[in-house]
Amino acid sequence: MASPPAPPRLWKRAAGRGALALAGAASLVLGLLTPAAADTFVSDAVTSDNLTHVANVPKTETMSDFNSDLAFTGDYAIGGNYNGFVIYDISEPEEPRIVSEVLCPGGQGDLSVSGDLVYFSVEYPRAGTECGAPSTSAADPDGFEGIRIFDISDKANPQYVAAVRTDCGSHTNTLVPGKDGEHEYVYVSSYSPSANFPNCQPPHDKISVIEVPLDDPASAEVVDTPVLFPDGGNTRTSGCHDITVYPKHDIAAGACMGDGILMDISDPAAPVVTDVVRDENFAFWHSATFTNDGRTVLFTDELGGGGGAVCTEEIGPQRGANAIYTIDGPGSDPELEFEGYYKLPRHQGTTENCVAHNGSLIPVPGRDYFVQAWYQGGVSVLDFNNPKRVREIGYFDRAPIDEDRLVLGGSWSAYYYNGYVYSSDITRGLDVIKLEDNRFRVAEQVHMDEFNPQSQPEYRPGRGHGR
Repeated sequence: MASPPAPPRLWKRAAGRGALALAGAASLVLGLLTPAAADTFVSDAVTSDNLTHVANVPKTETMSDFNSDLAFTGDYAIGGNYNGFVIYDISEPEEPRIVSEVLCPGGQGDLSVSGDLVYFSVEYPRAGTECGAPSTSAADPDGFEGIRIFDISDKANPQYVAAVRTDCGSHTNTLVPGKDGEHEYVYVSSYSPSANFPNCQPPHDKISVIEVPLDDPASAEVVDTPVLFPDGGNTRTSGCHDITVYPKHDIAAGACMGDGILMDISDPAAPVVTDVVRDENFAFWHSATFTNDGRTVLFTDELGGGGGAVCTEEIGPQRGANAIYTIDGPGSDPELEFEGYYKLPRHQGTTENCVAHNGSLIPVPGRDYFVQAWYQGGVSVLDFNNPKRVREIGYFDRAPIDEDRLVLGGSWSAYYYNGYVYSSDITRGLDVIKLEDNRFRVAEQVHMDEFNPQSQPEYRPGRGHGR
């Protein structure tokens, strides 16, 4: 998300949102919670016949701010929040429970997980690196923004490991495995520079690359800040919003505000841009997903910054939509070729913020199915086996939060993981959805030990990607 409810380049550099603060790292974990009483679950959503809403875990008072993205490890889902993050036990997907909550404000709380480590984005400046640090102005040269690293080997008691400062902070982060077995990398995307911000100076046509020694994550550091747009990029580009990597194929796709890019990451410490595309219908290149064969990439346009009601008939089918590109040409000189758009076909009301947002493949080998969040447009399941004729084949949709005025909410992320779809709802908590469609049966044979949607695994039936 581009930081609701105002347009992204205005809201992103806000000093803070008045979230609760802690005295220090020793007080990170807010306690263990038990499941709600075992009443029969009753869904408040309308779904297609091939989807069943099986569970919801409401937000707690501690995580009363916006929910954001998700990552998965083993029997756990980790949910970001503007106040910190939550660890859910999903060993019984239809009865998920909260294991622990880490109160550590700093922005939308984008995150990645790698084994026992969580990488957590901080983009609202804090007066120090500790979780209890108050907010400060982006004009403060001593303010901290960047990546916090946590050890979650004890899921009930996560520990703060280190903090790494990055230019313009971190709106999102992407995990990239190393090739030597001794290091891994975190690509940090950020934007909205200003001459008034000493730690976020223009031009900001770059990302930060953090190298993490696996045997000593506390010594993680920025090893490069590659400039992706040496000629300045689109006039609307001042950094990247998000990057998705596909390590098996040594490629990455960047959603960089006014530009969509393809990168070669054969050297993960030094990504190289290989193609750049623009689209007059795209307002804000937001995220990307590759097909399993690595030959197609789906980009999303977050028109309105996530806070707008743009899934209406008036806006039309080509704005605030997905754009599907095939990748043509040799590996050394690939080209992105536009194939078509997909926009949520179910028009939403003017009081429902709705636009293309985060999703993942449903792992059916040889076929291209995608599950995607659309804020108050709900969750859409789409078939893009023919990228020129994408169609919806399933949906999950709630009524507006408020019939009379636009209230920000809805599904931020919807991802398939080990047989279920998990949706992070901004205001209503974690939703669990079961797909009941013969087209997806083989996906249930794909078991993942870990899943960061922005670090795509290659899948085969019965085998996950491990670490």
